[in-house]
Amino acid sequence: MDLVPIGEAARLLGMNASALRYYEERGLVVPVTRHRGRRMYGRQELRRLVFLRTMQQLGVSLDTAGAVLDAPGEEWRTAAAEQIDVLEELIHRAEAAQWVLRQAIECPAEHPARECPHWIGMVDQLLEGYTFAQFAAEHGKVN
Repeated sequence: MDLVPIGEAARLLGMNASALRYYEERGLVVPVTRHRGRRMYGRQELRRLVFLRTMQQLGVSLDTAGAVLDAPGEEWRTAAAEQIDVLEELIHRAEAAQWVLRQAIECPAEHPARECPHWIGMVDQLLEGYTFAQFAAEHGKVN
């Protein structure tokens, strides 16, 4: 692949040129050269940009993505492991939120928060100091 100017690179990647300039400001990608003042990207730079875009779309921080791309082995592995821990917590919270909302949907009451004994019981336990994790563990519904 020949070198492509910033506008074409942005179009190929479905991004704004401003995002590519931002990545450059952060030191995450460097154009191969400039031609008539325009940044020019080669295949290697486009790969970096695709990786950065994908990581952002997946909710991975640019600091972690940048570490994976450029940091020494132990450093990027540590950053990746820390991000995995963050993602595991996010998954756990999302699963808990799904369970709570399913409880509301499955309740035949018109307004579960006001009329469903199970739902009201859950909220009362939370009011009394239970954590959601304790409640879920007792009811065996959420990991």
